Amino acid sequence: MSRLRRFLGVAWGLRPRLVVAFVLIAAISAAAASGATYVLARRVIEQDATDAVVTPMISRVHQSTIGIKLPPTQDQLDSLAFSVGNGAVAVYQNMRSKGGMELSELTPELREEMRTGSSVVWQRVTIGNYPAMIIGIPVLAWQTDDSWKPSGLEIYAVSDLTAQQNSIKDLASFAWLFGALSALFAVIVALLAARGVLRPVRQLGITARRLGAGDLSARLKVRGNDEMAELARTFNDTAAALEHHVGQLRRMEADARRFVADVSHELRTPLAAMTAVTDVLDEEAPQLGDDAGQAARLVSQETRKLTRLVEDLMEVSRFDAGAAKLALDDIDVASAIGATLRARGWLGRVEADLPAGVVARLDPRRLDVIVANLVGNALKHGAPPVQLRLWADHNWVELRVMDNGPGLAPEVLPHVFDRFYKAEFARTRSEGSGLGLAIAWENARLHSVGGLHGSLEAANRPEGGAVFILRLPRVMGEDPR
Repeated sequence: MSRLRRFLGVAWGLRPRLVVAFVLIAAISAAAASGATYVLARRVIEQDATDAVVTPMISRVHQSTIGIKLPPTQDQLDSLAFSVGNGAVAVYQNMRSKGGMELSELTPELREEMRTGSSVVWQRVTIGNYPAMIIGIPVLAWQTDDSWKPSGLEIYAVSDLTAQQNSIKDLASFAWLFGALSALFAVIVALLAARGVLRPVRQLGITARRLGAGDLSARLKVRGNDEMAELARTFNDTAAALEHHVGQLRRMEADARRFVADVSHELRTPLAAMTAVTDVLDEEAPQLGDDAGQAARLVSQETRKLTRLVEDLMEVSRFDAGAAKLALDDIDVASAIGATLRARGWLGRVEADLPAGVVARLDPRRLDVIVANLVGNALKHGAPPVQLRLWADHNWVELRVMDNGPGLAPEVLPHVFDRFYKAEFARTRSEGSGLGLAIAWENARLHSVGGLHGSLEAANRPEGGAVFILRLPRVMGEDPR
């Protein structure tokens, strides 16, 4: 149901809804106007037709029946019917005039009304395929009680209504034509109105997309003083406030990055001296006492951690400044990964499936950093065995680093590549800087060209443990940078 609502929301946008609303209003209005006009005109046509036939016929019957004595003779009935015309037939009890319409065409209701009533009656019927009107005129006689009552002499005539029906059909055709033209006019008006109404909305969408794409100077033109103009002014005020705050944040971020880069750079010189001293302490630690030797080893260990942190901060600052560049070379990926494991003494601790002959144009130093961070993270936080699987096709090189530990918690997965993020918040100290996976992710993303983008993803294996999937373009061509 939710998918259907989303589909209808897309398919029935504001423009179609406006057009449909205009058309419905026009169609209902046109139908009501045409229907009322049709009904009234039909009633007028029928009434005029009735008056045009009935009134003269009543007059002729009145003139023709003067002096007739009842019961009439057959000749009198024939003469009376001839005088009335219109295919009339004169009926008196069981007698009827010769010629004229057949009595079988009269309905029982009409005959009964003629026998019991004293007024002219008529009824519309269909004779053959033609519409007609049968008129019944009773001849009244003056009674001794000073009243007019039916004498038993009845005159029936028929009038062809084909012309009137054709007029009604023409009227109906005109009504349909008027309705169709009204609907067409409504569609045109609706499209013009929708265009005028939606133009500001369309401009708002275009400007909002520009703003979302990073063009914080995007603004709307304010026209008039209506609701859309007020919306445009509100949008412009919001965009201006957003541009101001984003500008402040960017300046603060730039200052922070510059501060980190400057501090890291300034720390390198004293750290180099400290590293030289710690090398001497490492050599002399066995000759020192227990407490002095332990202190010397602690100083050496912490100095190396601080050096690693400074190097990581400088690497991150280069990524932030856009100064990180690729030094591409055609390398044997399996040999490069093997060299990384061998240099860190991990060959015996890792199960590596590295097929030979996979040659790709990559940055060997950055590949070494990625592999070292992924394998080191798996060895520290996972459980053995740690496994490496290398796979390649024409366009991609894929490396999977898997462990058999508890895996990554669902709340950790979205943040595993965030800087300084550590899953074990209970630890007050950590062997890492919290930047290793972030640096690996940046190095993977750096290997991108055209439509092929390097990526690094984290997930949990169905059988248990975490898996990190590195995908790098295999054929990159010339260095895009």
